[in-house]
Amino acid sequence: MTQSPKRLRTRPATILTGLALLLALVFLLSLALGSVRIPLDQILTVLLGGAPAKAAWASIVLKFRLPKAITAVLAGSALAVAGLQMQTLFRNPLAGPFVLGINSGASLGVALVVLAAGGVGSALLAGTSLAGDVGLALASVLGSSGVLLLVMAVARRVRSTMTLLILGLMFGYATSALVSILLYFSIPDRIQAYISWTFGTFGSVTWSQLKVLGPTILLGLLLAQPMAKPLNALLLGETYARSMGLAVRRTRLLLIASAAILAGGVTAFCGPIGFLGIAVPHLTRSLFNSSDHRILLPGVVLVGGILALAADMVAQLPGSQLTLPLNAVTALVGAPVVVWVILRQRNLRESFPA
Repeated sequence: MTQSPKRLRTRPATILTGLALLLALVFLLSLALGSVRIPLDQILTVLLGGAPAKAAWASIVLKFRLPKAITAVLAGSALAVAGLQMQTLFRNPLAGPFVLGINSGASLGVALVVLAAGGVGSALLAGTSLAGDVGLALASVLGSSGVLLLVMAVARRVRSTMTLLILGLMFGYATSALVSILLYFSIPDRIQAYISWTFGTFGSVTWSQLKVLGPTILLGLLLAQPMAKPLNALLLGETYARSMGLAVRRTRLLLIASAAILAGGVTAFCGPIGFLGIAVPHLTRSLFNSSDHRILLPGVVLVGGILALAADMVAQLPGSQLTLPLNAVTALVGAPVVVWVILRQRNLRESFPA
């Protein structure tokens, strides 16, 4: 028996509402858990401007955990949307900011600033000035844009998506090689600052840096929001999209700009976070059982935020003073998803028609 159109519209709305509630719950848990456990009622007291049972709790929440949680939501959402855009644009289920070399390009931009600029560049990672934060974000976005434009230039001459994927990996390796050369000729202090950044973390972002990161991510999301229908058209191929009156070249440039801003902004302040951009879109498609980007775009925003918060909580090892590298945790989540994607290639034909 077929479902009525009304029921089909209701189901995605119900799932989105459930995801929004789950995101709010995980957000509160991320504020409560850590080396010091704070009761949820005391978290709400702090957020509402009240005085908690212990004065130190207010400082822990407002100065450290709240900006980290906000950063995780922004970063997870941004990488998820960028990954969804890249998978549709290249019609490749394994495309994403990390695999296509976008993160590597952003890392190169940051490396040029931090390693080549010396002490001034290292200070940028500490968030010492608004101008420095803007410069770091700009360098990262320019680096990611450069690699993505290079991938797009090659994509026009390569028909095989697998070949394009391999070329994207090669571009990533090439930019990583340039970073390695910069590291080789840098002094130990600069190398240590850069290597610590590459582990990935949401906890190093300060309130002043959020004033740059927040608007940067919102700009990228605003560019992505009206792209739902064009992405649906591109899913069926550029020839079909043109027959529907879509300005393919303009759409491609907007997608490049959005993905570069989203991935570049996150990489600048949080480091090169891997796997979220690949894993979240596939998890969201399976959750909604749909390839409609009008549903997927808000869906990946919520799922990306939830997974980023969950990964950060695992990395913090609640109740312990130890902290795991964030990239190690996201890899443990993302790698099985990539394997699952490869094993179910036949089922992906509906989402990525040939």
